[in-house]
Amino acid sequence: MPLTLPETMNPSHLGPRPPVEIVIPSDPGEARGVQEQIEQLLLELQASDRDIFCIKLALEEALVNAIKHGNQMDRAKKVRIRYHVLSDRFECSISDEGPGFDPGEVPDPTAPENLERPCGRGLMLMRHYMSAVAYNDRGNSVSMSRVFGNGKK
Repeated sequence: MPLTLPETMNPSHLGPRPPVEIVIPSDPGEARGVQEQIEQLLLELQASDRDIFCIKLALEEALVNAIKHGNQMDRAKKVRIRYHVLSDRFECSISDEGPGFDPGEVPDPTAPENLERPCGRGLMLMRHYMSAVAYNDRGNSVSMSRVFGNGKK
């Protein structure tokens, strides 16, 4: 489903936009469509290449986690994506219908004993490329934000 902006919005300047909420089945193809919509919006708003890269990567990791780990690839289970572009930052939350997890229990992927294990890398990338990452108490929803033009982070 294509994202359409009201004609009154001027995409050439990075200003506040209304929040957007999308619900998709647990399908990687559907997730890619949402990622493409958000990337297109950020391009239209003239976000920097670095900001677009960082947001796209963190968003992909969060969506994969929701679909694969949270909802166990069950297409009957939904993933809720809410995002908001403000004048100075991008905010989003990704929620799944899974039982949740404790992010503190995920092994550090940079520890020597975990270097060849695939777990935890996505969470590490999300924390690195976004300005803030937080989980709800249940562990089935992540909220992330990135301040635009914020140099390294």
